[in-house]
Amino acid sequence: MIPITKPDMDESEARAASESILSGWITQGPRVAEFEAAFAGVVGADHACAVSNCTAAMHLTLLAAGVGPGDEVITASHSFIATANSVRYCGAEPIFVDIDSGTFNMDPAKVQEAITDRTRAILCVHQMGMPCELDAILGVARERGIAVIEDAACAAGSEVLVDGSWESVGRPHGDVACFSFHPRKVISTGEGGMLTTKNPEMDRNFRIARHQGMSVSDTERHGASQVIFESYPTIGYNYRMTDIQAAIGLKQVERLAGLVARRRALAERYGEILSGISGLALPFEPEWARSNWQSYCVRLPEGCDQRKVMQHMLDHGVSTRRGIMCSHLEAPYAGATLRHLLPESVRAQAQCVLIPLFPQMSELEQNQVAEALSDGCAV
Repeated sequence: MIPITKPDMDESEARAASESILSGWITQGPRVAEFEAAFAGVVGADHACAVSNCTAAMHLTLLAAGVGPGDEVITASHSFIATANSVRYCGAEPIFVDIDSGTFNMDPAKVQEAITDRTRAILCVHQMGMPCELDAILGVARERGIAVIEDAACAAGSEVLVDGSWESVGRPHGDVACFSFHPRKVISTGEGGMLTTKNPEMDRNFRIARHQGMSVSDTERHGASQVIFESYPTIGYNYRMTDIQAAIGLKQVERLAGLVARRRALAERYGEILSGISGLALPFEPEWARSNWQSYCVRLPEGCDQRKVMQHMLDHGVSTRRGIMCSHLEAPYAGATLRHLLPESVRAQAQCVLIPLFPQMSELEQNQVAEALSDGCAV
């Protein structure tokens, strides 16, 4: 069975985890600090704060942006449900906008239409690693004084063209960018997340909030020559990353450039070997974006039954996933406010299929995927 993806790890990650375990410091500590510095350096961020997962990262960011009960956050329904859930955690309401059919990302024109006096933030998504149209979204937000938070869960290693130069997603270009290190992402720590920002005050608040609101860190207390009594000036959360995860993350960051290069090569080859399937729409990469190809998403020919195609591929040894979910079609968001219909989001979920892509993939495996997909479309 060809899996939809698999993490690229070897003995170096295993040794790093082992060394962390044997050091006696396994919770948030020195390795987390090293991982934060390494990740900030790779993406060009002033500050990076590690947390337990990307959902936690988005929750902390929305709170830092002042989002609370009665507020609205404009976001995409066409995203993993964690995006919308993080808004609800704050007591706020997600306002879903439709996507561009080519990039599967938020349509900036729809964002403009959805803004009201209650809009506190725009939570844009770099879906499947494809950067969204940040320039346009930032332009809308700055006119109205609205925070922009990047759900960059899938986008480690992706780039955007800014004033003629390529810059990493996570620099960040909005107020904060939030990353995931789940095993389906380009780099992984098993579970884990990261917030990057230029704002030192936000970074300081993230560090306090992730650690139950404690006024001093564990490393400060353990390294102090005098007794320190901590205080808890604010409500916080248990959103820490462990040193074991961070030790793995340090090795993964070293691999990032190579992993992205390999994924881009595989995506280019897919474009060649799938181009002959009649009616199949291949993913679109705008000239101002470089995707890390966290996922490779195809739109099936008109009339193809998504489930039947996926079942055919599964029967022939190829794992797939349906098009990215739409949160507004799920029970918790059945009553969500829709300022306009979301036809492109619904079409993408119903007509698209994610096919396997991972760095260890061979040409033989890609050929098997292509053959199964072609035959499935003809069924």
